[in-house]
Amino acid sequence: MVCKRVFYWGRVQGVGFRATTRHIARAFDVRGYVRNLPDGQVELLAAGEAGEIGRFLDAIAAQMARFIDGHRIDDEPMQELTGFEIR
Repeated sequence: MVCKRVFYWGRVQGVGFRATTRHIARAFDVRGYVRNLPDGQVELLAAGEAGEIGRFLDAIAAQMARFIDGHRIDDEPMQELTGFEIR
């Protein structure tokens, strides 16, 4: 099990990024959340099996590529999370 915190930047707010991410999450065995940050970035926290997290992040990148200028992925300690939500 791994936990990843991802920051996306570009035109990632006001384009359905959070709703799309939550929709994509339903197809994967992941837990966590996605939220807008005041500086215009979107933050994603996701926990699950390493391969599942990798496929989930790849699916987000493929679906939202036209809005993402860049991203950063940080390893995080495991957290108690249930479901996947928009915050």
